[in-house]
Amino acid sequence: MSDMRTPLKKVRGLGSAHEGTDHFWRQRLTAVANVPLTLFFVGLLVALNGAGFAEVRATLSNPFVALVLILMLLSALYHMRLGMQVIIEDYVHNEGTKVVLIMLNTFFTIAVGVASIFALLKLAFGG
Repeated sequence: MSDMRTPLKKVRGLGSAHEGTDHFWRQRLTAVANVPLTLFFVGLLVALNGAGFAEVRATLSNPFVALVLILMLLSALYHMRLGMQVIIEDYVHNEGTKVVLIMLNTFFTIAVGVASIFALLKLAFGG
């Protein structure tokens, strides 16, 4: 029996998931945000080179410094998660393995973020 549907009707709903550009722009946005944040971080490292623990703790207790470092951590970790997700989606062809690796990628990013922010806040608040 011949199919009476038009070519457009046959492919409707099979197109783009409309998520590619969103992912692309998030990755670009975090990349742009990482530039000044990383420059601040490197400058802070250079300024604190050779400083004692008390001076580092005093610097990190400054709310501006602590907040900028938290922003840097969040932006860099999110950028890393997006980049690793692209690599997993492009190079892992087994769907089950792909889903597990994307989940592990997310859990790893959250674990590193929580541990890093905890350590930073502990130093900043003098725990």
